[in-house]
Amino acid sequence: MLALAIFIATLALVIWQPKKLGIGWSALGGAAVALILGVVNFADVALVWHIVWDATFTFVALIVISLILDEAGFFAWAALHVARWGGGRGRRLFPLVVLLGAAIAAFFANDGAALLLTPIVIAILVRLKFPTSAALAFVLATGFIADTASLPLVISNLVNIVSANYFGVPFGRYAAVMVPVDLVSIAATLAVLWLAFGRKIPADYDVAELDPPASAIVDHQVFRAALPLLVILLVAYFVLAPLHVPVSFITGAAALVIMAIAGRWWHRGHSAVVPVARVMRHAPWQIVLFSLGMYVVVYGLGEAGLTRYGATLLEALGRQNAAVATVGTGFLAACVAAVMNNMPSTLVGALAISHANVPPLTHHLMVFANVVGNDLGPKFTPIGSLATLLWLHVLAGKGHRIGWGQYMKVGLVLTPPVLLVSLLTLAVWLPLVTSLWPG
Repeated sequence: MLALAIFIATLALVIWQPKKLGIGWSALGGAAVALILGVVNFADVALVWHIVWDATFTFVALIVISLILDEAGFFAWAALHVARWGGGRGRRLFPLVVLLGAAIAAFFANDGAALLLTPIVIAILVRLKFPTSAALAFVLATGFIADTASLPLVISNLVNIVSANYFGVPFGRYAAVMVPVDLVSIAATLAVLWLAFGRKIPADYDVAELDPPASAIVDHQVFRAALPLLVILLVAYFVLAPLHVPVSFITGAAALVIMAIAGRWWHRGHSAVVPVARVMRHAPWQIVLFSLGMYVVVYGLGEAGLTRYGATLLEALGRQNAAVATVGTGFLAACVAAVMNNMPSTLVGALAISHANVPPLTHHLMVFANVVGNDLGPKFTPIGSLATLLWLHVLAGKGHRIGWGQYMKVGLVLTPPVLLVSLLTLAVWLPLVTSLWPG
């Protein structure tokens, strides 16, 4: 009960986000209380840091890269191209924007897709004079796809990084399992979004109202370096994975390269266009404190009995067939994430899976089902992920305030079918991958 009380108080502070504390110090405060009261010890803190450090710094590096590219105009350029590809037809533009969000989520994580693309999409919709109902449809679709398309790569979501590191899943194997599942998730997301919002999309819009894509480019050197750097980065993930090079080292090196280009370090900052110092100040450093603090609190909750209860439930699911075990684990993880937030929920699920006595194939299915559940499950509620909380904050700042009730009406209707289809695809696909790629 003490561990549970500390967790609830910590989560309440994280959701409340008091300005003087922020999510990082709030979570770290909860960890300090757990340590002082004996819920956890220093050995537990060291173990948790061993679990989360790589994921945390990878996330920070990805956001730094994303922020610099955003300042350079890369995402605005891409969005303007997509708007032109729509050819003046609103019902073509809608799926194109969703697919752009999926691409950004895959390479820049769900937070990058939600936080960077949303303001750009809003600006384009205002320029095109879309009615409020249509603008809301595009905005909700952008926020929704950011999480549902964050499955394909280890770097696509902090949940993925933590899970892959915890269970020792190589970058290539993870992609081999999850890329097909992600494609199905994107298709299902497009289908449910179209059913929900298709009638609200204007039939036509005036392409002449759009600025030329080239006008969005602020820093041409960063822009020219962006695509080659991203290709090299992706190749490096696959090539260096067998050497067990931490993902954060690879991503951090790419972040340093893009910072050097943006900051014109070879000219000691002269002629720099992108304010690198400001970007670094706005990088999510609080996530470092949050990851350590929140996971320490959750680890204490797990040691107090939650892990044991979770393992018992998973063992009961493991006695069923592969589809039931996969779907059951995924929905269980999704429900926990919707209530607890997907960051702590990921660790709870991982600890329970590691303690559950189930057959090897079922174990593998549960590992990936836990990822799917924690990537998609947060869409049930606004507190399911930090990305959603921050996304709602950004929208409010742009004059598009979405209440929790309004959000949940959409999330509770749209998420279950996408989650179900994705988990069933996983249950069919992973055994095939395992037969071809054992281990």
